Amino acid sequence: MNLDSAESMLQSQIPAKGSINESTKMALEDAVLSPRFYTTNFKEMDRISIDSLRPEWDALMAEYEGDNNADHFQRPADMDKNYSNLHPALYDEFVEFLISSITSEFSGCILYAEIKRKVSNPDMRNLFGYMARDESRHAGFINQWLKDFNIGIDLGFLAKAKKYTYFKPKFIFYATYLSEKIGYARYITIFRELESRPETRFHPIFLWFERWCNDEFRHGESFALIMRANPKLLQGVNKLWIRFFILAVYATMYVRDHTRVELYKAMRISPTDYDKKVLFITNEIIKQVFPISVNLDDPRFYQYLEEMRALFEKMDAYKKEGGLINKVKSAVLSARAGLVFLKLYFIPVHDNTLPANVRMVPTW
Repeated sequence: MNLDSAESMLQSQIPAKGSINESTKMALEDAVLSPRFYTTNFKEMDRISIDSLRPEWDALMAEYEGDNNADHFQRPADMDKNYSNLHPALYDEFVEFLISSITSEFSGCILYAEIKRKVSNPDMRNLFGYMARDESRHAGFINQWLKDFNIGIDLGFLAKAKKYTYFKPKFIFYATYLSEKIGYARYITIFRELESRPETRFHPIFLWFERWCNDEFRHGESFALIMRANPKLLQGVNKLWIRFFILAVYATMYVRDHTRVELYKAMRISPTDYDKKVLFITNEIIKQVFPISVNLDDPRFYQYLEEMRALFEKMDAYKKEGGLINKVKSAVLSARAGLVFLKLYFIPVHDNTLPANVRMVPTW
């Protein structure tokens, strides 16, 4: 699968639009917490070797080829009815959640398809082809449910108009490994919570989360093998970058989740308790590859996350009000949030002894 076929696969599922609609505009926003589109150094990506972990890699590629979720992401005929009848506050937050999710999935699809198209390394071509397939499938599935809300995101336009952020390959590895593993932790935690309280499952899409999260887990395993097969990515100054990406991903999730008050209220889940559970699971998983993990037991950790959440809440209010003065106020608050993140960064971390067996299985 290349970039064009990934776009066309998704675009074929979306009604034609005469102009950019509001949902596409939402997906185009480049706010601090919004999903981003990425590009990278393809020549450097081409030089990645996984020879030192060849048996593990070949076993993983066989799992991808087996494609145990090939038939999973389809909306059943008996669910062909409108599920958008939600009260206004929940409606808005759930739509934002779906649009953010489809943008994130499509972002991965575009990046992976582009890597596959521009590298000749057979290992990287195989991996990113499979991952583009998965992310395309996820985005297309979300779009099936968005139609209930009369929403069609012009993904073809989005791919051309969205700003792209350049990341070195190692940054792609760190960030994507974390996002895939935390995605697993998020989906399985929501699935288990709603499984125990089916009356709070206000939308059918949550029924797909158990097998969906296994795709996320497998994607993370791919990057775990890449990094463990190239140990220089985990040494020296790179440990400082790993620390940065762990905290950036954790903080972004915490702040974003606390903006979705009605969404979590509907599921009867405390966003704070939920995030603590997700971060605990993720922190345990990343010990398979990262030489450090953050100290979630330090009382300052969640104190600083709360400070950042409060600052972003004020920044969002100023943004909605608009005006030059509020832009200045937002800039000041952004600087303050940066200082809080710096304090978060310097909380002492735990050193990890990496396990001999790199592969993990989802057991949470």
